[in-house]
Amino acid sequence: MRRGLIARSKIELPDAVFDARLERLRVAMRGLDALLVYTNNTRPAAVSWLTGFIPYWSEAMLVVPRDRPPVLVVALTLRVKPWIERTSRVAEVIHAARIGVAAARLIASCKVDATVGVVDFDHLSAGIADDLSEAGPRFILSDASEVFAGVRGSADPTEIMLTGRASSIASRALSRVEPREDVNEIVAAVEGEARRRGAEEVYVAVAPDLARDRRLMRIEGEPVLGRRFSVRASVAYKGSWVRRVVTVDRDGAARDAAEAFADAVAQLPSDRALSQFSWFLVEACRMAQPLEPLMGSHIASPRPPVAGAVVSVQACLEIDAQPVLIGAPALIGAPGEAASTFP
Repeated sequence: MRRGLIARSKIELPDAVFDARLERLRVAMRGLDALLVYTNNTRPAAVSWLTGFIPYWSEAMLVVPRDRPPVLVVALTLRVKPWIERTSRVAEVIHAARIGVAAARLIASCKVDATVGVVDFDHLSAGIADDLSEAGPRFILSDASEVFAGVRGSADPTEIMLTGRASSIASRALSRVEPREDVNEIVAAVEGEARRRGAEEVYVAVAPDLARDRRLMRIEGEPVLGRRFSVRASVAYKGSWVRRVVTVDRDGAARDAAEAFADAVAQLPSDRALSQFSWFLVEACRMAQPLEPLMGSHIASPRPPVAGAVVSVQACLEIDAQPVLIGAPALIGAPGEAASTFP
């Protein structure tokens, strides 16, 4: 369940932004009568990109007809209806315990044998898939994941702006890290600063002693900080997620990693330079998962980001024969242009 404030700003996310995104999607919906997009608190990104709706909990289904405004079917009580209407760009909010049944009936009321695409179909629960078949027995259902990803891949100016804001929040939060504090004080300081600056959500992970373990983990107990440790902040702002990672070295050697990291990121979508590091990972939002792994040391089938995509990059470099973890969001340039990290 989310804990931060979710409120819509029509200055940062005006109606025209959602209308333009919806129109881009409809152009790509060739041969489809309607599109279904599922959302819950762990897979919110596709619906939030189209409408601004971000669930604190429970689940919902966005129905995008080819020629009518989108409708949101939610498994929530009527008590939250005013909040959903304030924060979402949809024509109607329908409340139903079985969102699959309600969504299918809505489509079937216009066309009983509709061709319906489902975004991220492989991750749709069997129960909802069964409900779609029950209420729309003549539907032709198909996986529309690549249709949506093709539209979602390149960021529009609003998404770039919001990513920059999320990156700034994460950067300022990580600036609160002090090597003299213990791990739990560091986590509290980072999370507190991110929330004060408007983060909807923030997750903090720490590698307390890089000489022992390079893994970034949610902290339990009171581990002892080594001479070199890393902190990662995963921050959401207005539906845009980023990750930033810093390494604190009591001897100061970690500063040398920033330039090498920026030079490697500049070569994206090629991973040739990043592959020279001990480890790397490139994540982005393609569909419902806020940060989906695209490329990395342990990814067998990479999906390079397209031109104009916003990504979050993490890497492990070796400086003075010691590991340094570093990470930042970046914008993939147009063909022939270098990618650039967000400040």
